[in-house]
Amino acid sequence: MRAIWALLLWLLPRLALAQASLSGTVRDSVTRQPLPFASVFLVNTTLGATTNEQGHYVLPAVPAGRYEVAATYLGHRLRQQSVVVGSVPLTVDLALPPSAQALGEVVVRSRPTLADDYQRFIELFLGTSSFARQCQVRNPADVQVDYDPATRALTAGAARRPLLVDNLALGYRLTFYNLYFRADFADQSATLTTLSQVVFKELTGTDKQQKRWAANRLRAYQGSFMHFLRSAYAGDVVQQGFRLQRLQRLPNRRWAAADSLVRARQASGAILNQNSLPPSIWQQLAEPHVVSILYKPYLPPDSVRRAEASGRVWLRFRDLLAVTYDGERPDANCRLPGSVSGRPLPRYQESVLHLQPPPAAEVEPNGVPTQALALLTEGYWSFEKIGELLPLDYLPPAFPTH
Repeated sequence: MRAIWALLLWLLPRLALAQASLSGTVRDSVTRQPLPFASVFLVNTTLGATTNEQGHYVLPAVPAGRYEVAATYLGHRLRQQSVVVGSVPLTVDLALPPSAQALGEVVVRSRPTLADDYQRFIELFLGTSSFARQCQVRNPADVQVDYDPATRALTAGAARRPLLVDNLALGYRLTFYNLYFRADFADQSATLTTLSQVVFKELTGTDKQQKRWAANRLRAYQGSFMHFLRSAYAGDVVQQGFRLQRLQRLPNRRWAAADSLVRARQASGAILNQNSLPPSIWQQLAEPHVVSILYKPYLPPDSVRRAEASGRVWLRFRDLLAVTYDGERPDANCRLPGSVSGRPLPRYQESVLHLQPPPAAEVEPNGVPTQALALLTEGYWSFEKIGELLPLDYLPPAFPTH
């Protein structure tokens, strides 16, 4: 089974050297009254502020780029707005509508969450890595999880309050607003999608803890999808330890032919058993439905990257892109779908990148695709989930900001 991971967190697209202040007022959309002590943040970063008694907020030093600025307030719905920060101070006012409870609307509750469904959600959402096992959900009672056996879909959300997760491995508290999680299970694949606005807050700790968190953050960054996309933007994927290969998946014609024969025999009313068909047919039915072809020559980075003088960069490749990172061994807890228990771990971190839809996906300097659904991952990158998630304003030592 392959697991395809799409994490859509309304991503912040750019980092740059220039900075400017971002300020404004948060109001009630109905009464137009200012909302004091509202939370304002840039989505998927550690950058945030609280409004004063007049509903005013200031983010004093925001790196230039495109952002999603969001605000929350008790009894009101979250609202967000896209902004482009340059070198000139920017004013952004936000109006928050009252929530359903504040308006007196009836909120229909789903059936109670089953323990097995919740545990499955936690494993799929946080992951099962060494870092994921150090994550703690602070308000599990607020999570509603449902499994539909007809569609084979597991969905989860936190309707009453944001989901709070402490990552004790990386030293962050993550707050997930408007969380929507869905896992779709097919015959040979599982597709995971997370939609949310998330904000990071650094935990306080001793000097020893701070050093451990800094080391773990660097470890989480190295070889990550963010690391790869930043390297792809900069044009130094090979120097950063990544190797690229073309991967092609084709239908297994032998299996398809054997399957068609069996279906035809069944339709005719024939009784099928071990002796009613040649042994070769049963052997072909036991083969994979899809044949994978990994082309041995490593691809030159420029063959999958297109850059313009303006600074815009695109990834483009045929079929699928197999990405190997040889700078770090896989996590000891890594058990990818389809792997055999007890088999030694791969020597390197091996991932697969899907381009959806073709022919190209634009990449931003800080390591995110411009269109969040343009790139999907499987393999090791699908194994790394919330346990390895870093804020987009994270910069490893010596990472360039231009």
